[in-house]
Amino acid sequence: MNTNLPAIPVWAVVALGVLAVVQITLDVIALVDLYRRPVKQVVLGNKWIWVAIVLLVNTVGAIVYLVVGRKPVAMPENAAPSASPSVRTEAIADALYGPRDDPV
Repeated sequence: MNTNLPAIPVWAVVALGVLAVVQITLDVIALVDLYRRPVKQVVLGNKWIWVAIVLLVNTVGAIVYLVVGRKPVAMPENAAPSASPSVRTEAIADALYGPRDDPV
């Protein structure tokens, strides 16, 4: 295989570089998420299977793990509901700038 590198168009080299960066980024995101996630929150219950899928099936493996391989986090039954976003925003504003002079 005797390929002349200057004969390859610049746009093809740039596109290949972008695809390589996307693939590496997706692999790193998937592997870090898999490392941090407990085994109970992983579909199939085995992290090594997902490591093999992510690494051997290239970009598609990382996408499949991120879409299908993770179970949603179950909320405990006794967990208190969080405050509405507007209440939290007002509390932060009051803490930073003090209470308002005129009530809304």
